[in-house]
Amino acid sequence: MSETISFLPGHVTGFPCVNSALKEPDGLLAVGGNLGVDTLLLAYRGGIFPWFNEGDPLLWWSPSQRMVFIPGKLHISRSLLKLLRKNRYQVTFDHDFSALIKTCASCYQSNQGTWITADMITAYTTLHLAGHAHCVEVWRDGELVGGLYGVALGQVFFAESMFSKESNTSKIALAALSEQLAHWGFQLVDCQNYSTHLESLGAGLISRECYIKYLNTYCSNDSACANWRLEWQWHDG
Repeated sequence: MSETISFLPGHVTGFPCVNSALKEPDGLLAVGGNLGVDTLLLAYRGGIFPWFNEGDPLLWWSPSQRMVFIPGKLHISRSLLKLLRKNRYQVTFDHDFSALIKTCASCYQSNQGTWITADMITAYTTLHLAGHAHCVEVWRDGELVGGLYGVALGQVFFAESMFSKESNTSKIALAALSEQLAHWGFQLVDCQNYSTHLESLGAGLISRECYIKYLNTYCSNDSACANWRLEWQWHDG
């Protein structure tokens, strides 16, 4: 299939075939559309996600390879286990999504700029209120020091971003997420793009074709997602 970028209307009713995404830049598929709940859900179910910098048009991506891991299979190093046993941190799920995503944006902004723009914060907060976007928070003495957020559909969790204000606190959030998703019956965590950090934890790359097969198999069963509505806390150690 030839490579082409599609221009989406304001009212999105569908996305182009992911196989038409560009090879350079890898995965760029479409421009335009909106960040409404229905559009975002349609995108994630099709293996597509939004990513754009402040001032850019809305860009949609489906990379040729995806970084993923199986819940419960994350590699926990000895040093991280040692940290967990110190009982220094508390981990919660969906305790304060708004604070988590804003802190995540500010941490990236202070380091290297951020794609978590005001529009993205509004969009994913709305998605959270609709019951689809979720977060894991890491606290120390009542202060938010690490965490992550993403989207849960069926038995797949689509991780969007994570941050650490203290060493390894994003790893703590990811470890808690991995174990709890395994307990709830999730089958895949999508981390989008490759990083050495994720590879060191046991995540790996799969082809777009393989990834779409996972989505077609596991995004239709919403029973696992119901667990996110339970109030739940996890204490390390």
